[in-house]
Amino acid sequence: MRIAGLQKTASTAWENSAIAYALLFNKKLDITASPVYSLPPLNTEHIKRMSRGFAMIQFSKGNRPDIRSGYTLDDNARALIALSQMYAERKDVSCETYIETYLNFICHCLQTDGSFLNYVHKDILFTSQNKETGLEDSNGRAIMALGYFISHAGKFPDAWTLDAIRMIKQTFPVIARLQSPRSMAFAIKGLYCYWRKYPSPEICSFIKLLADKLINCYRQNNENKWSWFEAYLTYDNSVLSESLLYAFMATDDAVYKETAKESFDFLLEKTFTGDRIKVVSNQGWLQKEREGQKFGEQPIDVAGTVIALHTFYTVFKDEVYLTKQKTAFNWFLGNNHLHQIIYNPATGGCYDGLEENNINLNQGAESAVCYLIARLAMD
Repeated sequence: MRIAGLQKTASTAWENSAIAYALLFNKKLDITASPVYSLPPLNTEHIKRMSRGFAMIQFSKGNRPDIRSGYTLDDNARALIALSQMYAERKDVSCETYIETYLNFICHCLQTDGSFLNYVHKDILFTSQNKETGLEDSNGRAIMALGYFISHAGKFPDAWTLDAIRMIKQTFPVIARLQSPRSMAFAIKGLYCYWRKYPSPEICSFIKLLADKLINCYRQNNENKWSWFEAYLTYDNSVLSESLLYAFMATDDAVYKETAKESFDFLLEKTFTGDRIKVVSNQGWLQKEREGQKFGEQPIDVAGTVIALHTFYTVFKDEVYLTKQKTAFNWFLGNNHLHQIIYNPATGGCYDGLEENNINLNQGAESAVCYLIARLAMD
């Protein structure tokens, strides 16, 4: 009942009213430029609200954590990245306790064979869902988070860093067997961060192994103006191209750089229309040579694009990437087909999705953390 009531009034929130007036003024004054959106201040309160002593809770009802949804490795790996960055780069010491929580949860999910389980019940038991769904992407995210955390060694207690190093080394046998393109991409990013802090031929060889697998995926699918790693576009697509840039920075192999740019520019053509981003719908993936669904956009996809555009601008210094990064981030602030905010400045959370006629007003872990990482990439 509470969410239903909020749903009816969401479009009249003062931020949305401000956007509506700005668009009206532009129309009356025949101004073609889009409204100018201001970057909100950094806010970790909702992420902390969603977290407990054991881990970050998966879902919410509105802005209220739903403990019945349990916990996932995916969310806590992302949260480790976000709050580690807040602590290491923004000196936010209030994040320290939460960082330890997320690191301990990742350790809880690590199995003796070096793999991870993803789904944990509210009573701390692993759920049967771990046997029913593929876990490679979750494993890749954990490796990415551990590598990122290790890259800030010296800013956290040494015992934490040693734990992270022990865990990532335990995953080495699993890394060599990864097959999912996203799992390989996440792992490349984490291994690059680890390699930058502690260079070694072994880590570089893992990066090259995974990057070569991605190149093979690309060559198998790159035809008929379809410059991509798979025969479809699904979720969190940008990380595939972005990871090859990290592989290039580690190995100086120009093939990785060229493929990264070619594939990413293809993806941008598919997801930007005019002065707005419109990511692949979660209601049906975009199949090769077919029209995709028009509605059903999620923060994870927009955030991933913002982050990748930051990386591409850093490497190529092309202003087009910088402009698109701002355009993509403004999706959170109202530059979308409903002209409504997706980020909630009152809570520090982020709404879970943009539908055809409404916003999904739940503010789960994935959305909140993805937004924060994207926001950090804007500074």
